[in-house]
Amino acid sequence: MSARTSKPYEIVERALELSRADGCVVIADEESTANLRWAGNALTTNGVTRGRTLTVIATVDGAQGTASGVVSRSAVTVDELEPLVRAAEAAARGAGPAEDAQPLVTGVAPSPGFTEAPAETSSAVFADFAPALGEAFARARAGGRELYGFANHEMVSSYLGTSAGLRLRHDQPNGTLELNAKSPDRTRSAWAGRSTRDFKDVDPAALDAELAVRLGWAERRLELPAGRYETLLPPTAVADLLIYQLWSASGRDAAEGRTVFSKPGGGTRVGERLTELPLTLRSDPDEPGLESAPFVIAHSSGGDQSVFDNGLPLAATEWIREGELNRLTTSRHGAGLTGLPVAPGIDNLILDGGGDRSLEDMVAATERGLLLTCLWYIREVDPATLLLTGLTRDGVYLVENGEVTGEVNNFRFNESPVDLLGRAAEAGRTEKTLPREWGDWFTRAAMPALRVPDFNMSSVSQGV
Repeated sequence: MSARTSKPYEIVERALELSRADGCVVIADEESTANLRWAGNALTTNGVTRGRTLTVIATVDGAQGTASGVVSRSAVTVDELEPLVRAAEAAARGAGPAEDAQPLVTGVAPSPGFTEAPAETSSAVFADFAPALGEAFARARAGGRELYGFANHEMVSSYLGTSAGLRLRHDQPNGTLELNAKSPDRTRSAWAGRSTRDFKDVDPAALDAELAVRLGWAERRLELPAGRYETLLPPTAVADLLIYQLWSASGRDAAEGRTVFSKPGGGTRVGERLTELPLTLRSDPDEPGLESAPFVIAHSSGGDQSVFDNGLPLAATEWIREGELNRLTTSRHGAGLTGLPVAPGIDNLILDGGGDRSLEDMVAATERGLLLTCLWYIREVDPATLLLTGLTRDGVYLVENGEVTGEVNNFRFNESPVDLLGRAAEAGRTEKTLPREWGDWFTRAAMPALRVPDFNMSSVSQGV
């Protein structure tokens, strides 16, 4: 019986049987991917891959507390299974007591499909998309544009079993499309991206038409100095900023006085108003079109994630409720230290509470300002304020009297997403979006555009 002919649940069960530790968690991730790549209006490569990663977490009780050891390996054969389990146990025995130690989760009903074969993707996922992409190539070629980009679809079936009796399984489809249109001389570039579960809701023709308009805007070029500008942030840019804010929203770090969510003098800012706009930032594993794992799948401990929380059920969580900070991320251990409610991270993010205006409507209502395409190379400058820096990319446009009048140079920005929420003057209609910067790690987001009256363009960038 090989790694690929054995069923994932059988591997999980066998690893649990082999365990001699006081506690054991086994996660089998079955992954398949399909992708297309293109350049200069022609497909260049395509491929399909399959793989399995097995993670064994052993826990060992001792006089000073419970220790944990984690070992992950890919393409594990049956002959390699026992050495993997023993390696995790050895790692646990060689470690000191785990600070985040908690009893393994119990009382969660088994998933109905735990013993079924994993879900898989294939090139068939592009059956409708690929011909439509070919038609977009033809239109772009006729219009003097060159299209570059890639489409990727993956399916991950995660099987989670524990010595405490949990038998859980989650199938996660994840598709991304990134499309660049360039002028033949490469002086003008525009980008669009989409997140999708199955590529049935992605229209290459509509994306090409959107990019054609943006390349047309860029035919007139203006230079602007650094400064503060009224700026329209599209949903993708808002997603990149607020995803980083969520990643920085550790309840424990805030309680220890180390983050923007720390209250001067001690405690956290939970309950404090962050914006006068009635915005709600939330995550929900059952959000239609953005569904994610309904239980914790933790391959390692760190921050407010704990391997001891594996299998813990996840529920809809409001991080900001109608403008007020409502929750910070906490593991069971972190909640015990801080007194905050248990609130593990969830793999999607939605910002609600804006108006009904589209981004186009917001442009039409702008007297003078900048319209961004996306943000890039975002890095943290100061955790105490969550000050971030980064670059604009693939098109910054000048809006005058409700119309786009040309493209301006790119900028480096310096802004805190928390501060931006407090200064935002308007939020538009919430829509699904693909983060440009974090799209390799976080794809399930729905955001409105934001109008910021004084976005800080700290310096001019020479990027395209």
